[in-house]
Amino acid sequence: MPREARERKALRQPTENWVWTEGQGHLTFFLMARQYAKSFRGVSSMWKHNFMFRQEDSKPLDQSENDLYNDTEPALDSAGLNMEKFISIWIQGDGEDAAPTAYTNAYVRTASLDMKRGTGFWQPLQGRSHQIKQLLTPGQKAYVKNWLRQASSEAWEASEDHFRELFETE
Repeated sequence: MPREARERKALRQPTENWVWTEGQGHLTFFLMARQYAKSFRGVSSMWKHNFMFRQEDSKPLDQSENDLYNDTEPALDSAGLNMEKFISIWIQGDGEDAAPTAYTNAYVRTASLDMKRGTGFWQPLQGRSHQIKQLLTPGQKAYVKNWLRQASSEAWEASEDHFRELFETE
């Protein structure tokens, strides 16, 4: 049976959480969460979106992190810089660029940036739930949640509970 036919057959079986790979005459089976198994098999690609907020603002900037600071050098010294605090939020999911099918991950990092000089200090990405919940203000959580629901309500509903809980406001 050709490989594509085996993959289609495996997708129709009730144990579709099982993923297999073929290599050097043997199969390797392992259990994965359904949304990751689809991406692993190449059924869908990665969708991503960035929100860049001033630290206390509830509405993001018009530009993304990449638009603002993709090709700039980090500041070596803060002398003479007019630093502002920012929060950058990256959302990842399954699907194409314009049409996500499920939201899967969120990463947040902070930055101190000089907007006029296009330089600053970036902190590493944080991906743990408690870190994300602490860094985002209730207004930022509400904005991102509403944007994600409007962008694709199907993707929001297909997301796991732990992802949706990141954007719940107390």
